[in-house]
Amino acid sequence: MMEYEAIVAKQEFFASGRIRVRVQDNGSIHKSLEVQKYWTKWESLGLYIFFLPTYCSEMNRIELEWQQLKKHEISGQMFDDELDLAYAVIDGIDARGERNNYRTERFKFNNYSSC
Repeated sequence: MMEYEAIVAKQEFFASGRIRVRVQDNGSIHKSLEVQKYWTKWESLGLYIFFLPTYCSEMNRIELEWQQLKKHEISGQMFDDELDLAYAVIDGIDARGERNNYRTERFKFNNYSSC
């Protein structure tokens, strides 16, 4: 996903001179040694990573979205398995996007890529 973001950032940077900043929490996947190898490359393309302070959920917009999703979209539901839960989350995100007039985009991760 971040490689895709870097390509878009490069296009945006060369077209407008604006950089792209992605805010991330301090999850181990975001700061792994494998990912750190790409930081310099991404910055050269106009993509910068800003890390939130440790344990700062109120600054992490995704935490607020998860809270709303759990409270309003999937509250009180029971799921037979992880797949049913996953579909409920996807449907809930789509419903929130439609209701609040913002675009949602789903990424499918390739488990075989290096990053």
